[in-house]
Amino acid sequence: MMSEGQFYDTLRQALWAGVTMSSPILAVALVVGLAIGLFQALTSVQEMTLTFVPKLAAIVVVFWMSMGFMTQTLVAFFNGHIIPLIAGVS
Repeated sequence: MMSEGQFYDTLRQALWAGVTMSSPILAVALVVGLAIGLFQALTSVQEMTLTFVPKLAAIVVVFWMSMGFMTQTLVAFFNGHIIPLIAGVS
């Protein structure tokens, strides 16, 4: 049986793994969104596809580039925390 402390510690570590894995994508979406917003403010071009398509393309590229890092992070979390809890080791 898992104690309350183990549950909250596992939840904290899972949330941190989620933040770590999503940070590259969120950072790129923020930077591209700011750049496009600045471009739109400077040129007065208010086109909806101008905000959506470049941001989506940048997110897809960064996701593709960071898939290995995300997989390693998730596998390390499962091997280090979840599987030992299931096996009853910790």
